[in-house]
Amino acid sequence: MSEAGSDPAPPPCVLTVAGSDSGGGAGIQADLKTITVLGGFGMSAITALTAQNTREVLGVHTVPPDFVRLQIEAVATDLPIHAAKTGMLVNRKIVETVAEAIGRLRIPNLVVDPVFISKGGHPLLAEDAVEALTRSLFPQAALITPNLQEARILSRMGIESAEDRKEAARRLHGMGPGAVLIKGGHDSGPDAEDLLFDGSGFRTYTGRRFDTPHTHGTGCTLSAAIATFLAGGLGLGEAIARAKQFISEAIRSSLPLGHGHGPTNHYAAGLGKIHRDHVLGALSRAAATIRETGALVKLAPEVQTNLGYALPRATCHEEVAAFPGRLVRVPSGLEVVRPPAFGASRHIASVILAAMQYHPHLRSTMNIRFSEALLKRAEEKGLTAVGFDRAREPREVKTKEGSSLEWGTGEAMRGASGTPDLIYDRGDIGKEPMIRILGTDPDDVLRKALLLL
Repeated sequence: MSEAGSDPAPPPCVLTVAGSDSGGGAGIQADLKTITVLGGFGMSAITALTAQNTREVLGVHTVPPDFVRLQIEAVATDLPIHAAKTGMLVNRKIVETVAEAIGRLRIPNLVVDPVFISKGGHPLLAEDAVEALTRSLFPQAALITPNLQEARILSRMGIESAEDRKEAARRLHGMGPGAVLIKGGHDSGPDAEDLLFDGSGFRTYTGRRFDTPHTHGTGCTLSAAIATFLAGGLGLGEAIARAKQFISEAIRSSLPLGHGHGPTNHYAAGLGKIHRDHVLGALSRAAATIRETGALVKLAPEVQTNLGYALPRATCHEEVAAFPGRLVRVPSGLEVVRPPAFGASRHIASVILAAMQYHPHLRSTMNIRFSEALLKRAEEKGLTAVGFDRAREPREVKTKEGSSLEWGTGEAMRGASGTPDLIYDRGDIGKEPMIRILGTDPDDVLRKALLLL
């Protein structure tokens, strides 16, 4: 907290020089959203107005170069600029105007995203502007961020292999920027790999590739994120690493809006923290209920019990929280050994993740002991139970560590006529029979557990 009468420290200020996207997914709109959610203060100089949506660019209205210059000067002569990025620059005259203004006003930490073509295939930079871009703007850039298609055009070479990518990066670095980041989002394979070359060495940034068409604005978002982290004082390598994490989460949580390439979710990172806090808080509150309800110990199996809760749209074990060390028997009932944590139980996570593939709202589960009496009581209470037979488990599943519960949950789900409340199995050699209560959240799971008592 600042002292009385003193002003709070200003946020890092980032200028974006780019086109406006009426659909809101790319351009100035994407840049300002990104800068804001990452804690920066965004300012803009608009180079063009576009009439576009998720499917196509219907028209472009170019802003006169002198007015682009006036916007940059208006900002730079009054407000601090800690970093800047450029996106759609339309034509040669605007490129040269922007380059002159940035050099004269000594704007630092420039990130140049050489935007050539829209997601729908519409050209966004005139052919005669490419030479002006490389001649006047690249030498002022701390970083340029071409995708593979743009890197091929700029380097004038085919890029098919890892060595080709390195050679293209060397050629682009020879045009004057401080560093080159060739993005791999347009490549194929399970991972999206971005290659950085700073003149002295290479570094690869790897992120999961997500099977989604909703990637509108990814280039704008990544470059704006890098600029914001640079404005905040991070070094180039760390700024790129943080921006890569940000864009990966934005793509993973992309928004299926419109009828074409939907936008990435610029608020995913912030919402992710909110969701994680909610999950851990819900489990902590459930732990208090478990302590207060000592009778729940009657449902504990020999291997002890646990309670898990997944993030919305969870896809891996690290996105499911549970109690490390499980819930253990004590004279008064069940007790929590340690506070809930993400990635604490692969067994619980395997059940939840498999269930969510069929019913995404079933994000919580608790394992309890098996008995025919409990199944009968569940039926009396209106709870739906489905089972699977471990004896039918394929050999390749048995031999793969941690895959049995995933397979068994899927088997039960496929055999269910509706949304099940319980999944059970009668065990096998070395496997204790078990019931797993499914619910939308820990409160829902505990409500069903109490019905069984």
